[in-house]
This record gives sequence, structure tokens and C-alpha cells, in this order.
Amino acid sequence: MPDAKTRLRRALARQELDRPPCVCPGGMMNMVTRELMERAGLSWPRGHTDPVHMARLARAAWDAGCFENAGLPFCMTVEAEAFGAGVDLGDMTGEPRVARYAIDSLEAWDSLPPCDAGAGRMGVVAEAVSLLGEKGGEVPVIGNLTGPMSLAGSLLEPVALYKGLRRRPDQARAFLEMLADAILAFGLRLLAAGADVIALSDPSGTGEILGPKLFAAYEVPLCNRILGGLRAAYPGAGLIVHICGKMHTVFAQLAGIQADAVSFDAVVSLKKARAHLPGTALMGNVSTFALETGSPAKVAALTRHCLASGADIVSPACGMGNASPLANIQAMLRTVRDPGAGGNHARHPLA
Repeated sequence: MPDAKTRLRRALARQELDRPPCVCPGGMMNMVTRELMERAGLSWPRGHTDPVHMARLARAAWDAGCFENAGLPFCMTVEAEAFGAGVDLGDMTGEPRVARYAIDSLEAWDSLPPCDAGAGRMGVVAEAVSLLGEKGGEVPVIGNLTGPMSLAGSLLEPVALYKGLRRRPDQARAFLEMLADAILAFGLRLLAAGADVIALSDPSGTGEILGPKLFAAYEVPLCNRILGGLRAAYPGAGLIVHICGKMHTVFAQLAGIQADAVSFDAVVSLKKARAHLPGTALMGNVSTFALETGSPAKVAALTRHCLASGADIVSPACGMGNASPLANIQAMLRTVRDPGAGGNHARHPLA
């Protein structure tokens, strides 16, 4: 039986396995909940700024029998803060959020400060990855990047950004390519620190908003600019892309993104996605609404549906609510390990 790190690597390569891994990558799909923090004696916002605290929180979900990985950071504001956006770090009940945009027009993009992948919270995340790697063992470490469209929408009001994609394509492309290069530099820093996998999450790049034409013009080449750079430097690293929302209108374009795995929201049929992505690992997509408000039995049923639909990697469909009960989260992993187990037990044996 493979260990968790080997199982995830084989799943990303679509190799034969005893069962799919069950992961929550971090970043937008943060796995830290209030109950987990209370149980571990750790807290936000310290977990966003202290590398030791961050590493311990990232490991806590593994120790509690929730997921088969450690993932960090726990938000999508790290890169935006590095570019000058005002960030509210939140508290025990809420993740960091952008409180002030860095620029007020697309044309002002070249006034943004230079981004140093080794400074500020970027440096904190890289140090936390290194601390996790020093522990060794079988726990795969997933480092998270904010996608270029989502980062742009954290620096500039999104309506102005989306208008600019159509009205000022040259300016928009220059802005987004600059961001993509900074994201790539951060990803390389995380891999150098010891991350096994990089997850690139770009919820604002959804096909629901962009449509097929803009998705092909911007999202595909921008993602590949980052993924290609990561793969060239670290050919053994796993690469995951998550994009939110309905994707059926851009399945053909999505096939051009050079990721090992694509992670989907709960509204996407994995069976339909497989028809368009025959060689790509599919990841997802247990409803995060059910994880927060449902029962362990409901979560178990949804997890079995994901398994039956052909998920190569089982994971939450999107970012989990901070109030999600541990019992619900543990039911997902327990069901992946034993699909007949149901969801009525309060705790996983590892907990």
C-alpha cells in the first residue's frame, strides 16, 4: 500500500492505485477551520504571519484525520499584499481579505511596487513549507498560488478589470503577464523550499464570466506561462489548477491548460469533464455547502458520488467554510478509505 505522498504523485500521473487520495490543497481551498484551530491550540491571524504557527496549522488537518496532505497558505491575499493591496488579516472566524485595491485604473498597473517572492508573507509561506519539509515522512506538502486573473481582481476593481480585457487588451495582457511572472517566481520559491505539489487557483478566471473567447485569449496562456515555468525548473513537481463555476462552455479550451490535474466546483459533472479531459487527472468535488451545513452521512454520500463519477483525487469543491464541523470533514476521508463505511461515526480512527 503506497504512502500518502506516493499515492498523490501516482494519482496526478493517472497511474493505477488502490484508491484515490483525499486532499484539500490550501490557499483558496483552505482546510483550517475554527474547530480544528481550537482542537490544536493554534489560531488566526497568527497563523498567517508566523511560519512556525503556519506550519503547525497546515499539519493539523493531517493529524486530525481530515486530509492526506498539508497545504498553505490559508488565503488568497499573500500575493496581493506583496503588490501593495491593503489586507485585513481577519480573526479566528474569518480568512484574510483585501480591504483596499492597490490601483484605481488598468493604466496604473505599471506603478505597482516590485514584488519580492522572498519578502513579507511570501517569505513566511516559503519558510513554513521548509519547516514542513524538514519533518520528512509521507505527508505531501502543497504550496498554493493565486491565479493571475484573481490576483488582478484583488489589485484593481474587478469590473474595471473585466472591461479592460475587452476594451484595452494590450494593457490588460501586459498587466496580467507581469502578474503571472511574479506568481511563477513565488511558485519556484515554494518548490525550492520543498513543496511537492503546486496548486494554482484562479476563481476569477471562470468560463462563466470570461466565456470561451476570453478564456482562450487570457486564462489558458497565462496559466501555461506559470505552469510551464514551474515544470521546466521542477519536472517532478505535481501541478493542479482550480477554476470555479460552471465550465461546460470552456471544456475545449480547458483541455489546453498544461496541468496534471484540474479541480472543479460542485456544479461541474466529473463524468462530462472526463469526456473532454481524457488524459488529465480530475479532482473534486464534494460540496463545501454540505461540508459546512450537512451531516457526516450526507458528506459520505456525496463522496461516494465523486468516487463513482471517476474522481482521481477527492477534495472539497471549493473553499470550506470556517465553521465546517470536523466530523463532516473526517467523513470524507473515511469514505474514501472505505466507501461502505458511511458517515455516522463522530471521529476518524486517526483523530
